[in-house]
Amino acid sequence: MPGDRASIFGEDEELDLSDFAPKQVAAGGPAAPPLQHIRKLSEARGFRSREGGRDPVKRRYRTGRNVQLNIKVTAETLAEFNDLCERHGWVQGEALARAVEALKAQLADSH
Repeated sequence: MPGDRASIFGEDEELDLSDFAPKQVAAGGPAAPPLQHIRKLSEARGFRSREGGRDPVKRRYRTGRNVQLNIKVTAETLAEFNDLCERHGWVQGEALARAVEALKAQLADSH
């Protein structure tokens, strides 16, 4: 019948997995290092924990902006835009809104 697939198990549809089991760690085998040791090594190499309080650098803005705008720009324009955002503490949506208002004002003054 078209559309029927051959079984990967062959004719025997009953697959015996009774011998399948996870590996057992031998007594005296490698144990996990202490958590304090792992934390000390990771912090020394620049990894930060995700546990605990929120990172003060990363914020979640609730601005009502929920429409995405994708545009192509030069690398220089993007760098300048991001620099402006960082220097003034603006998120990109706020910087774009300010730029649009400034352009509208400039165009109104020129007419």
